Amino acid sequence: MFWLPPVLALTVIVSGLALRAGPLSAWAHWLWLGGLVTLGLPVVFRTLRGALRGRFAADLVATLAILTAIVLGNPLPGLVVVLMQTGGEALENYAARRASRAVAELEAQAPRLAHRVSGGVIEDIAADLVRPGDRLLIRPGELLPCDAFVVDGSSHVDASRLTGEPMPVTAEPGTLLLSGSQNMEGPLTVEARALASESQYARIVQLVREAEASKSPLQRMADRYAVYFTPITLAVCAVAYLASGEADRVLAVLVVATPCPLLLAAPVAMIGGINRAARRSVIVRHGEALERLGQVTVAVLDKTGTLTIGRPLVSSVIPVPPFTGDEVLALAAAADLGSGHLLARSVVQAAADDGLTLPAATGIAESPGQGVTGRVGGRAVTFGARSFVLTRHPALDDAWPDGEASGLRAWLAVEGQAAGSIEFADRLRPEASRLVQELHRLGLRRVILVTGDHQGHALAVARAAGITEVRADQLPADKVRVVEALEAEGEKVLMVGDGTNDAPALTRASVGVALAAHGGGISAEAADVVVLADDASRVAEAVAISRRTMRIARQSVWAGLGLSAVAMLVAALGYIPPTLGALLQEAIDVAVILHALRASVD
Repeated sequence: MFWLPPVLALTVIVSGLALRAGPLSAWAHWLWLGGLVTLGLPVVFRTLRGALRGRFAADLVATLAILTAIVLGNPLPGLVVVLMQTGGEALENYAARRASRAVAELEAQAPRLAHRVSGGVIEDIAADLVRPGDRLLIRPGELLPCDAFVVDGSSHVDASRLTGEPMPVTAEPGTLLLSGSQNMEGPLTVEARALASESQYARIVQLVREAEASKSPLQRMADRYAVYFTPITLAVCAVAYLASGEADRVLAVLVVATPCPLLLAAPVAMIGGINRAARRSVIVRHGEALERLGQVTVAVLDKTGTLTIGRPLVSSVIPVPPFTGDEVLALAAAADLGSGHLLARSVVQAAADDGLTLPAATGIAESPGQGVTGRVGGRAVTFGARSFVLTRHPALDDAWPDGEASGLRAWLAVEGQAAGSIEFADRLRPEASRLVQELHRLGLRRVILVTGDHQGHALAVARAAGITEVRADQLPADKVRVVEALEAEGEKVLMVGDGTNDAPALTRASVGVALAAHGGGISAEAADVVVLADDASRVAEAVAISRRTMRIARQSVWAGLGLSAVAMLVAALGYIPPTLGALLQEAIDVAVILHALRASVD
């Protein structure tokens, strides 16, 4: 419906021109005047209502142009102003709708259905109808529609989207699970604790929606310039009238001075930039964050989940002779093939990456969070935590020479004999060094690694990523102090993290960016920008998008103001009649707004 006013205005203008060319030319004036009153007065009323609320902006010039056209009985220029004003607003609404697709996509992924259990009967209902106290069945693979306690069943639940923690949650009676978590294995019966609308997932969707409603400092600057532009316009009108005594010159000045670019170009560019970032899976919460993102001078990067993958992968396979490393990995992967546990998936993936053929597995039984037992290739296999294996094979307590080694490890026994172990560790992201290089290329003076990990490991990761400044053994409060110290030096700090312990620093920094491909939790709520792709290099892309957007916004604003000012002076001298002036300003506005829309183009 936002296209209706400009379409009607254009229709009235064209219809009047058609009448002027025929025998009913006298009716053209009345058609235009009726159209101006009908379509122009709503614009006038909206502006006056805003003025009564203290919003004195450039819309006042358009209102004065419309009213002057009615008083002088010269409706065509006034209609062109109406077309210009409503057409510019329609372009802005169109850009806003394009940007809102990111919200629609997130909402489409939200849990929609719940299976309510009542009196032994399972009823499918909308997630919004779930009330605290309702009992729900959560089948494997399904998302929880609301926060709930487990009352029956045992499974593993992937809550990484909400907590930022990669390890699955062991779900058993009494466990609290968050909405948006995914049940991985067995069916669960849960008792609803809160409404879906009050869930963590709903709050993340709200973060994205806020990106459309907020205004950046550049837009407020445009409003302030409009307040000054209005009295300047009125002064030019007064000088033109006093010098010539012609009221038409006043109307001509008003129609060419209606500065739609000042009010529309900046927000259209901002929304275009937010939209472009969203297509790259980077959600910018508001225009102010988009502007500040392009001003950063120093990047502070967390380690785990930012420079490293943030989830355990197979780092080494340690066989016990006569077993080989490939044999240990193949047997463990075959046993884990049907498991949804995070470490099990890592084992299966490692075997696939090595091109191993997995033997047939039968009778596999899983103890959630502990390990698996069964027969693989006709042999009895036990694979999992050391305590899990030793419970079944206590004689193996001394069978692994390096059994007490530190680190995350799973153990394999075959036919009651120690076969080997598999170690897991985090790994450097493949794009980590590219991220650092791109940040330096964009002009950031310093890139600093700040982590709670110990100095030795932090230095190794930093060297691999190409970072020269490292702050290790940092608690959450220490990270905040690092950010505060940098900003006290006059730096604009970009903080990038993904864990709950990063949230205070994300909030304190000039711009906080949360990597939330596998969750984000509190860090996503604390951040100004949320990266939904599992690619840290998108952070550098976001900085580049911000800088390009701000450049286009400023170009649009100043080009529109400059062209309007020149046209206003020419009109004051009597060289531009009102109708031509209105058409000229229409062309300026459309050109400038279309230029601002370039911010949304890749």
